Amino acid sequence: MNVFEIFFSPTGTSRRVADAIARAMAGVAPAGAETGADCLTALDATRDPLAPTALAAGDVAVVAVPVYGGHVAPLALERLAGLAFDGTAVVGVVTYGNRDFERAAVELADFVRSRGGRLVAVAAFVGEHSYSTEATPIAPGRPDMDDLAVANALGRAARRKLALPAWKEADARRLKAPASGWLSVARFVRFVMSYRRHPERFAAMRAPQADAARCTHCGRCAAACPTGAIVPGNETATDAERCIRCCACVKGCPEGARTFTTPFAPALARNFKRRKAPVYIY
Repeated sequence: MNVFEIFFSPTGTSRRVADAIARAMAGVAPAGAETGADCLTALDATRDPLAPTALAAGDVAVVAVPVYGGHVAPLALERLAGLAFDGTAVVGVVTYGNRDFERAAVELADFVRSRGGRLVAVAAFVGEHSYSTEATPIAPGRPDMDDLAVANALGRAARRKLALPAWKEADARRLKAPASGWLSVARFVRFVMSYRRHPERFAAMRAPQADAARCTHCGRCAAACPTGAIVPGNETATDAERCIRCCACVKGCPEGARTFTTPFAPALARNFKRRKAPVYIY
């Protein structure tokens, strides 16, 4: 079968999960090997909108997007608007930062169906949070090897399902996030309510900042930015109106010259330390 891995993935987490699932569905070797890779096509919508792309009923697609505040990142859906499916079997995947994916899986499912796709499976995987740093770790290093093993298992299960004479679509509403401790949730909700009532009490940046003394103008931040908020040659400035705070520039800077300060980082790191496993239905 022809398998398409389709993703919006500023920091690479959604892409890694999509690749593991897609390779298992295509029956090809893990990443880094080329055996059988001619039946696998990657469509990257991270930095530019996808060109109009029509997939057929015999094709299979893995569509992976990040979660922002419990919803699919709005820019992801904009970048994927050129997709059209004709009964194509789709595995829908959302990646979130270990708190909760809330409505995101249902939103992605609605998007896929509105474009003619049929959901063979729906999944939610944890990825390192955009705000995660050494000082405020939030699911650092994820997806890790254990997560990718689950992604591989999902791909193989979806492949077996597609081999059936008839199969029923997955219902994203049945996908439930792993539970957080009630105390952690309560503390985080209290923080959010306080932030909304008195935002002036919390120090926060509107966009990542750069330390001019450490910046070498290598251009990696500008290349990593999905919205063009950083202009090559002027890497110490960030257009806050364009920035979506994905922190790809922060994580990709080899000199550690970029930082992003938000009160949400310590609140998330403190309250959502418990490792959450990937979940999926098919």
